[in-house]
Amino acid sequence: MKKILIICLLFVLTACSSSNSKKNKVTIGIIRVPNDTVLAIQNKWIEEAFEPLGLEVEFRFFDSGVSMNQAFASGSLDIAEMGFTNAVVALHKKLPVELFWIHDVIGESEALVVNDESITDISQLKGKKIATIFNSTSHLSLLKALELNGLSSNDVTLLNMQTAEIVAAWNRGDLDAAYTWEPTLSSIKESGKVLIDSSELAKDGLMTTNVGLVHKDFAENHEDALKEFIKALDKAYQLRERSFDTVVSDTEDYLGITKEQAEIQLKGSKWISKEEMISDTFMGKDYLDVFYETSVFWESNGFIDSELDMKDIEAFINTDYIEAVINDD
Repeated sequence: MKKILIICLLFVLTACSSSNSKKNKVTIGIIRVPNDTVLAIQNKWIEEAFEPLGLEVEFRFFDSGVSMNQAFASGSLDIAEMGFTNAVVALHKKLPVELFWIHDVIGESEALVVNDESITDISQLKGKKIATIFNSTSHLSLLKALELNGLSSNDVTLLNMQTAEIVAAWNRGDLDAAYTWEPTLSSIKESGKVLIDSSELAKDGLMTTNVGLVHKDFAENHEDALKEFIKALDKAYQLRERSFDTVVSDTEDYLGITKEQAEIQLKGSKWISKEEMISDTFMGKDYLDVFYETSVFWESNGFIDSELDMKDIEAFINTDYIEAVINDD
């Protein structure tokens, strides 16, 4: 009997130890995009900030926000960066997350590329095979570009592919066009031609962004860590403003790309300060409208079954954490 009790006690202690270990591990989802997170990781600012809080950090690469949302739903992800279109989907699915940061405003780093140089206008893509990553910012931009040129998704063959699949299919000659982001974009541009990029669509009112989401449980239990994470991202913004060459070098090292590739990719997006981020243009009124209009567009194209409620959007886009960091300065 004594032996059984000892074994049971050891089992309970082991289970508690495992549970505590899991609690103290922060899982952060990242994408291969040269942004402020890359700088913060490369310089170990996140680990250094989390260590005094007793938190261990694990960075996990994802190909898109679709798989990140699945990880959020399963409770295996604490923080993640993704295109805002997948944040719209996350809110629609009522995932236990909120938007706390904008990593960058997408410009030339996402574009529509064709492999036939004789195609000079988007309207010429009727009947063509076009690949993109469904529910992503590239997907939204592609549909908007088609719409602005008198086409719909029914006029083309849309193919849902991961970024690596796009490159492989492009090299095989299976695609007529693709709308994607870096570094995939640079790979297909080598033998293709850009018809339009996201900076041009922004002039027509479509501002696309990569955003940060946090699981509500993590935000509630570790608000101090989330604030430190924001400080690390803001430090990256300040470094870019102060020394762009250093940012290029850090990005080159972390992503394993050339200096030229790093520079092109970094210049293809705009980073914003934490003060600018909470303005009407970004996490304020104008951005709420962009979220709502995107949900309407997604619903009309059958990717979600109802548009978002503005009150839900207002609750989802939470500036409290950034404001707390600003007040601490």
